[in-house]
Amino acid sequence: MSLYKRGDVWWYKFRFAGQVVRESSKSESKTVAKDAERARHREMEGSFNRIPRPRTAQLFSAASEIWLRTKIAHLSPRSVIIEQANLKHINPCFGKMLLCDIAADDIARYQAKRLEERAAPKTVNLEVGTLRAILRKNRLWASIQPDVRMLRVREDVGRAISRDEEDALLDACRASRSRSLYPAVLTALNTCMRYSELRLLRWEQVNLNSCTLIVGKSKTESSSGRLLPLNDRAVAILAFWSSLFPLREPSHFVFPAERYGASGDGATVVYASDPTRPIGRWKEAWESAKIRAGVSCRFHDLRHTGCTRMLEAGVPFSVIATIMGWSASTTVRMAGRYGHIGQAAQRQAVNALRGADFGGDGAQNWAQSQKARTRQLANRLKDLAPRARFELATLRLTAECSTVELPGNGQVRSLVYNTMH
Repeated sequence: MSLYKRGDVWWYKFRFAGQVVRESSKSESKTVAKDAERARHREMEGSFNRIPRPRTAQLFSAASEIWLRTKIAHLSPRSVIIEQANLKHINPCFGKMLLCDIAADDIARYQAKRLEERAAPKTVNLEVGTLRAILRKNRLWASIQPDVRMLRVREDVGRAISRDEEDALLDACRASRSRSLYPAVLTALNTCMRYSELRLLRWEQVNLNSCTLIVGKSKTESSSGRLLPLNDRAVAILAFWSSLFPLREPSHFVFPAERYGASGDGATVVYASDPTRPIGRWKEAWESAKIRAGVSCRFHDLRHTGCTRMLEAGVPFSVIATIMGWSASTTVRMAGRYGHIGQAAQRQAVNALRGADFGGDGAQNWAQSQKARTRQLANRLKDLAPRARFELATLRLTAECSTVELPGNGQVRSLVYNTMH
């Protein structure tokens, strides 16, 4: 170990694990330089021997900034916006707290506060999920996890639209100023694709010759890259849409960014079309079309509609899961949500349990034999019923006591008719 000066600043030099370490103490004090040298040497020894450093107390606001910077590289732009929106609600409550001071009771109070502000339970759960990710990164979530409960979320929010609603909605979309709304809605109904999957679809993912479509980057890993077969309806609308872009390239977006105007006669004019950028959104056009059609639904309900119709047609749930892009855990959850659909397929499934010889000598014959036996027993009881008679001496109407033996489970049961007065 040695200390030396360069100008007015002290430097230290030492050898560690065969390497020479020269670093500046950034100080003009020799005493500070000695302490810096010892601290640096101790730090390298701890790192070399895998001795964990003691964690310093950190504010939640600072930890959230660090966490978000590290996640940006792995999240889609839309997900980054969602996480930033979550932190806008979380930081006012937890920003000035130390990470180690956040307890399960604090999270429960936050959930109650957000519900009072009329936030949806699913929104609150997303915000708590962001808080959980930050605490988990700092190894502090496991200690409070058993005491944190997520809010109950309704699973029946989505709905399937009827055929009449579909016709009215498609007519309204066809009349929209946004010329891409109609093909987008029709494609969504016939492929069960998500909103973002459609918006970011490129021509290189569509193969009209083989009638297939490959989904690009999606919400989940199991959804990304899945192969979807196209039915005749989807092929027809995509073929027509492709004819409007004769100079399209494989990397161009199927639904490009466009601007619309009106000509002198009131017709819609498309201009500033940029196929290298996807359309921003269909929100305004979609809302207007729903109002004209008199249909209340979300764009995601088109996906619910496709799933429901496949189930009602008797398509196996495992096949539907591959089309929808569900993971194994999501498939189990969706089985509960859509379990009431597809009654015809369920009836066929339980009918398969009866066996091929049900009509010959199975349970049906047993049931018929029991009915015949019941009729015979009723006739016997009728024959053995007591007959009334009139006693002249006592002027009483009496009935003889009769005992009828009934077979049952190897035992004899007696039925006694009491005397009538």
